[in-house]
Amino acid sequence: MERTTVIQGRRTSSDDIELVRDLIASNPSWNRSRISRELCALWDWTTPGGQLKDMACRSFLLKLEGAGLITLPPRQRIPRGARTVPVREVPHDTEPVDCDFGCITPIRIEPVEGGDLALFKHLICTYHYLGFRGNVGQNMAYMARDRTGTPLACLLFGSAAWKCAARDAFIGWEAPAREANVNLITNNTRFLILPWVEVPNLASHVLSRVAIRISADWESKYGHPLHMLETFVERDRFRGTCYRAANWVLLGRTKGRSRNDRNMTMRVPVKDVYVYPLSRHFREALCA
Repeated sequence: MERTTVIQGRRTSSDDIELVRDLIASNPSWNRSRISRELCALWDWTTPGGQLKDMACRSFLLKLEGAGLITLPPRQRIPRGARTVPVREVPHDTEPVDCDFGCITPIRIEPVEGGDLALFKHLICTYHYLGFRGNVGQNMAYMARDRTGTPLACLLFGSAAWKCAARDAFIGWEAPAREANVNLITNNTRFLILPWVEVPNLASHVLSRVAIRISADWESKYGHPLHMLETFVERDRFRGTCYRAANWVLLGRTKGRSRNDRNMTMRVPVKDVYVYPLSRHFREALCA
């Protein structure tokens, strides 16, 4: 009987490792993301909702490489806007959390501070595809932990987009009101369910819990409340399922241009625009 071992929550045999080696050797032009997606498809490694477990597979591949079992292609240039800042490596548990939601409750979600900040930065830098760029301007970081204190998810909120046609039309913003009140919106710039965590409904639960408390946390930190959350979801990578499940509103999509595109020639990924009003009278507050 062939011997197997559990890696990233998946029973893995020597034949599986050989398949990965063959996949890499037979497709020298593929980057790490392509290898991960193809491997998920071959193994039907998907979430209950049918999405490829891409992040879990990437972590799986990194563990194989760390054990000297495979050699991955070199990392490609970091995407535009995804430059990271140096962060300190922090040891952390990567034991798979693959269970029903009730098995990990109660979930604790709190602002990141003190010693947790180094761990938060390391997790975002290591496991989020955009990495960690540092905190500029007003911002708030959260970490979700299970009932034993094990980290499950990280969220980072920062400055809202200066302009966004779909969002501004939804609010009814004219330029003067937007310029005066854009600080009353925050952008969910990073949302990371750790790649070894597979718990149905966790992502939408975390988003909903954070939405309940973030305005009060923001006012405590910066002296003013928030009236809306926003986020931009890359259409080619994600479906935005957890945002819709948490009752965020899909407003439309971006035009695929960067805020730095003065000559209208740069192309960036098209993103879906989601918002979450935090108060019943958010329009009045934002247009005042």
